[in-house]
This record gives sequence, structure tokens and C-alpha cells, in this order.
Amino acid sequence: MHDTAGGRVKTARDGWPFRSRALTALFLSTATVSAAFLTPLSAQEYSFNQVTIEGNVLVDNATILGFAGIKRGQVLTTGGLNDAYQGLVRSGLFETVEIVPQGGRLLIRVAEYPMVSTINFEGNKRLKDEELADIITSKPRRVYSPSTAEADAALIADVYRARGRIAATVTPKLIRRGGGRVDLAFEIAEGRVTEIERLSFVGNRAFSDRRLRQVLETKQAGLLRTLIQRDTYVAERFDLDKQMLRDFYLARGYVDIQVTDSSAEVSRERDAVFVSFSLREGRQFRFGTISTVSEVAGVDAAEYEALAKVRSGVVYSPLVVENTIARMENLALRNGLNFVRVDPRITRNDRDGTLDVEFALVRGERVFVERIDIEGNTTTLDQVIRRQFRSAEGDPFNPRELRQSAERIRALGFFANSDVEARPGSAADQVVVDVNVEEQPTGSLSFGASYGVNSGVGLNIGFSETNFLGRGQAVAVNLSSGVDSANSSISITEPAFLGRDLSLSLGAFYNETDQQNAIYDTASAGVSASLSFPVGEISRMELRYGLSENTIKDYVGVSIGGTTVFDPTIEADALREGELISAIGYSYSYDTRAGGLSPDRALVLRFSQDFAGLGGDAQYVETQVQALAERKVLNEDVTLRAIFEAGAIASVGDYKTRLTDRYFGNGKIRGFEGNGIGPRDTVTDDALGGNFFAVARFEADFPLGLPEEYGITGGLFLDVGSVWGLDGGANTAVDPVTGVSTPIDTGFNARAAVGLSVLWDAPIGPLRFNLSKALQKEDYDKEQSFDLTISTKF
Repeated sequence: MHDTAGGRVKTARDGWPFRSRALTALFLSTATVSAAFLTPLSAQEYSFNQVTIEGNVLVDNATILGFAGIKRGQVLTTGGLNDAYQGLVRSGLFETVEIVPQGGRLLIRVAEYPMVSTINFEGNKRLKDEELADIITSKPRRVYSPSTAEADAALIADVYRARGRIAATVTPKLIRRGGGRVDLAFEIAEGRVTEIERLSFVGNRAFSDRRLRQVLETKQAGLLRTLIQRDTYVAERFDLDKQMLRDFYLARGYVDIQVTDSSAEVSRERDAVFVSFSLREGRQFRFGTISTVSEVAGVDAAEYEALAKVRSGVVYSPLVVENTIARMENLALRNGLNFVRVDPRITRNDRDGTLDVEFALVRGERVFVERIDIEGNTTTLDQVIRRQFRSAEGDPFNPRELRQSAERIRALGFFANSDVEARPGSAADQVVVDVNVEEQPTGSLSFGASYGVNSGVGLNIGFSETNFLGRGQAVAVNLSSGVDSANSSISITEPAFLGRDLSLSLGAFYNETDQQNAIYDTASAGVSASLSFPVGEISRMELRYGLSENTIKDYVGVSIGGTTVFDPTIEADALREGELISAIGYSYSYDTRAGGLSPDRALVLRFSQDFAGLGGDAQYVETQVQALAERKVLNEDVTLRAIFEAGAIASVGDYKTRLTDRYFGNGKIRGFEGNGIGPRDTVTDDALGGNFFAVARFEADFPLGLPEEYGITGGLFLDVGSVWGLDGGANTAVDPVTGVSTPIDTGFNARAAVGLSVLWDAPIGPLRFNLSKALQKEDYDKEQSFDLTISTKF
């Protein structure tokens, strides 16, 4: 602590110098004072007739005597005087303390700590004064305390260290103003951000350093180190990183994995850290013999064995075992067996690298949930947390279900920390479940920009809140504007409609195009409602209804030889003005990624149908199919992917599809412009769209040898597909100059393109640069050899 009034301020914390002076005065006084004033009762005992206190202004005499523990006429020893001194020091109210015996009178002289007038922060740029004021406990118009000021300096330094500035120093500075008042200033030297210069691993043989870096929450500083926050050094993050490494290896059959050590070496300039994780991988195990036995009378193991969807020879995964146990215990509950538990008994076979798993049905303890106590949720309602539990007060207690509930609470994303523990209840057969959470911000306001070769530059504004009013509801509002388009949408989702696993979503949108070079513009507006629910462990069903209006406007035709020519198909659609579409539909999805059964592969299937004609103008049935198969190979450094998509729209009755109903294949097949394939009026060069589309895409993503922290990888792709079929408008195009009629090609004509991609995980989002070459096309197709888009996942 420094005092600008000059020199070092002696405080009560200096202790011993003051004690020495007091004791010296004590011994001198005992040698010279007469017996009438100080009467020795024994060699070390003294009795004072009077206690005098000097220097106190704010603290009254009674309080000081209380801290000193001295009463008038009390017999004191030398140790007692020292205790009195220490009691005054520990009070934290006095800058200096002196205890001086003066004959039969004991003098206590104190100097009170001054009052703090203002608190200032100097040198801080990264953190605002308001943020720092909320951190410290020192406050204006309170008595100054050196220990509190030192503790506040340490708190501020800790905040800077948590943000990667481990070289930051904070020094409290005292400025005396007179009149018993001082100003307190914290001098801050922020220092530079301490970045993770290098993340390395020792002992890893099965997976490369690059692959393991992708697992960690901590990232290595790279090309955009000024924009990426996760490359700053935060020591507290390493525990999470080590757990993520263990989980990664366990999910891939390495049951002996050990993260033996993690070390961090700071550079001499203290602006960089070199982090190393030491691993002991062990060998990879696979499932061996799988069996189910029952140790509960009257319970047939065969019924439960049918639920063990584990195959011998497959790489061992604890998650597969946990999911199997959950299925078996759920079946036991449905059969009225509340206290039957499934005990996985694993036998290790080191010779062939397999683990035999025996699922044993055993009788568990008769323990019930007495109550569930929730603390720390200042915003989130209790019911949002309680519905993550499959059991309530009075239900049988299941430890495995408790762990799964804890995982569901963490997966909400509402809390920075969450702890779920069970403790003994009021009786031997009762437990109390304690839930302690720490809220974190769940809303975001985003501003961004996008670019596409076809769409140009666009601006985006979005607001999202995943825990609206603490009810667990998700609200999103998005506005985007491009060179020739504007889109807006709003949605709200209730994930637990009627208190069940039903997700209710309501939405509205308005989109319009105003393209400078287009011969017509479009506008669409609508509302929608959907209800989705699980139909299996990794499958869901969605039911929906949508009401929208699509309009084709400002159709100007094309000038050919001084004559304005209108495509009859587009003209007919434009004359129909606004078309009201009222449709009900459903979707079924199957996604193995949801269960995490195979971390190195994925299978996704989606099937949907919409039936338009429940009122409105349009009458058709639209069917779409999507499928994805993905596999990571070569120690998961290379990802192979095959995607198939198809759609068909079939008119009902006399209804003919419009431009706004049909498919144009935009973005489905790379190597072609938007609206670049499918049926086309070759006279006006207008794309007419098709009633059918199908495309198969084959991709491979791989590292380019660049540092992983740059986020740049490469890819190869092959796209094959087509857009075809037309049930509305004319089948020929007539040249107004020559009068020659040309048939419109509506048949299935396969297109194919091959190309190279560069994928960049940029701060604004994942970008994909595509260089492509059309291998098979029609003469009227529109090719595009380069494309830049936002990379999307299936």
C-alpha cells in the first residue's frame, strides 16, 4: 500500500513494532511508578485504576473497550495487554494502535482509518469503471480498510486473468485529502492478452494433434487471434478440457484412457502460453459377448434382452451401455417393477481386446424421493428445471435417472454452472435432491453481413432469447436485407407444451424480391404453427399447418428485336395475382447423431409431406425426402459424406402449379447459377422451374496442412441431379421475330459437376468457397465456376 502524503503508512497490520513500543513503555513504567499508583499483585499481574482513550472520533469508548476486552479494575498480565492490542488490531477500524501504561492509568491511543470519499480506477481500458465498481467491496462513504483494498486489488487482477491477461497488476493507492478523508485509487496495468501459442499432446498415437485440438474448449491462437476469444489462457478451463478428452476417447472404446498431466509454460514476455496434455491412451476395445440375466423372481430376462441393441464386434461406447440400461429400466417401470435396476457387469478380455457385457436385472433399494430443492435460479422458473426430471416427489429414486436429469439441465444452456446431488432425507428410505444452478445470459443481439455470388451483399439483424421470461421458451426475430431482397421473420417455441415432451412453435414471415435485372418480382407472407414430439429414442414427428400468400408482380417481359415478349407460363402465373395457400403437413426425422451412438459416423433420414387445399387457392401434394450418410476415416481427420435430396409436387384436380410452387434447384447442384437448371423458355431465357427435383452430392472434407487454429480445411465434391417436369403454361416458346416455335424441355436431363472447396470457419460464420466445373449440362443451362456461400450443415 502506498501513501502519496509521503512514506509508508504504518497500519495496525504492522503489529510487532507497536507491540514492542507498548511493552517497553509498560516495563519502564513498572520500574519507576510508585506503589500507590500501580500495585503488583504478582510478578506478571497488574491492576489499573483508570483507562484513558485518545484519538477516537467515530468509534465510541465503549466499543473500543469491547474490542480490547478490558474492564475497569480488571487484573491484567503482560499477555493480557498483548491480547487487548491484538483485539483492537483485528477490529480493522484503526490505522495505528498504542497501549501505554502510565502509572495506575492505562492509555489507549488510536488513529482511526479515514473515510473513503471517492474510488477511482486508473489505467483500465478493457474493463469499464462500472464493471470494476461492481467487483470490489470497498465503497465510498465507508471507513477505509487496507485489507479490503488489497483483497479488491486481487479480485480485479483475477478478473483480468480470467480474460487471459495474466500479466495484469493492480496496486491500491491512497490519496489523503485532510479532514479524516481519503481517495482510493486502483492503479491498473492491464498488460497484453496471454494467448495459447501452442496446444500440444504427448502420448497420443490413435489421433493426431489436429483432431484432439478440435475436441478442446481451449483453442490455439491463429490467424484471427484478435477476434477469437477462446485462445486466451484461462487456467480454470483446463479441467473441462481434460474431461472432454476423456469423454472423446471413452466414446471410441479407449477405456483405459488417462490424462496424466496438463502443463502450461509462460513465455518470458508473459504474453503467450505453451500448453501440453500428457495422455496414456491404452488400447481400443470392442463389444464382446452381450447377455441379459434376471436375478429378480418372476422377471423374464428374454423380454429385456430384446432391448439390448448392442452388436458384438462394434467399438465399445459407455453411451451405448447407458442407453440400453435406460431402455430396460423404462420397460421395468411400465411393467410395474419400480425398484428393479439394471447392473452392467463387464468382463475384460485383454487377449482379443473385447469387453463382455452382462445386463443383470437386480432388486434395488427401496428409496423414494422426498423432495427436490432448487436454488440459484433467479430468472428461470422452478418448473423449467423440474420438468427435466422424469421423477417427482414420492417416486422411487433412481441414481441413473438423476444423472440423466443433471445432463438435461446442463443441456438447456441456461446456466453457467449446475450441480445436482442427492442427500439423505428425513428417513432412511428417503432422499432429498438438491439442484444448485448459476444463471447466465441467454439472449443475444446480432448484427452481421453476408455475401453470395448470386445474392450479393446482405445485412442481417437478429435477436434471440432461449429462456424468454424464465419460462424456457425460445423467441427469435430476424431481419435481413440484400441487394434485391428483404426477409423478415418472428418465431416463438414452447419446448414443453402442456407440461409434456411436445414442442409447440408459432411463426410469421414476410419476404420479397425486387431484382434489378429480373423480369418479375415476388412477395410472400404467411403464418405457421407446428407441434413436434418424439416417436423413438432418435426419431421425431412434426405436425404443422401453414397459411401463406404468394404474389408475382411487375412482370415486364423481355425485349426481343424491339418487341416485348412475355413468356406465356409466367404471364399466366402473374395474372393469377395473389395465391392463398392453406396446407397441413407432417415430417418424420431419424437422426443417429441425437443419441451419440457412433461418434465417427452418422445417418439422417427425413421424410415430409404437405397437403395444400384445406381452403385457399392452391391444391397440391408436396413430398420431400432427405438422407445423409457420414463417416470419419483416417483417424477421423477425413470426413466422407453422401447426401440425397428429392422433391415432388403433384397438382390435384384442375390446379396448375405456379412459379412460386415449383423447384428451381438453387444451391442444390454446384457449378450452376441460381435458376440455372431445369425447364427454361429459350426465347425469353426465363427459368420456369420444375415439379420434380433430385440430387445426390458426394463430399470429402480433409485438412490442408495449415495450422488447425486457422480454421481452414479443404474439400472435394461431386454433384449429380436434375430439375424437371412442368404441368402449367405452354409447352413451346415462340420467337416473335422468326415465328419459330421451340419446345420447352421438361424432361429429366441429368446434370453433373465436380469441384474443389475451401472451407473457412470465420468469425462471421462458416464460409465455403467452391471452384467447380460442369461435367454434364444442357445448352441452355447457366454455369457458374465460382461460388461463395455460408456453409450449412444437413
